[in-house]
Amino acid sequence: MSEFVATFHTHLSAMLSFQALQNAGCKAKMQPVPRALSSSCGTCVRFSSETDCRDLLDADAEALYVVQDSGYLLLWQNED
Repeated sequence: MSEFVATFHTHLSAMLSFQALQNAGCKAKMQPVPRALSSSCGTCVRFSSETDCRDLLDADAEALYVVQDSGYLLLWQNED
């Protein structure tokens, strides 16, 4: 199981993604964005899952990171 952090352009997008992840059975929580990452709205969703679950993130998601011992590795960034 891996730990992921998703950042968002809006707080609403973070809330919708949090709900979708929880409904899919992922252990998820909303929290402030870690200082090592940047975000437009300041809220991220941290979750645990076997896969990165990017298909569950709202369309206004900013980026998705996997948590590593040395920090965060960018997996995906919204180009829209």
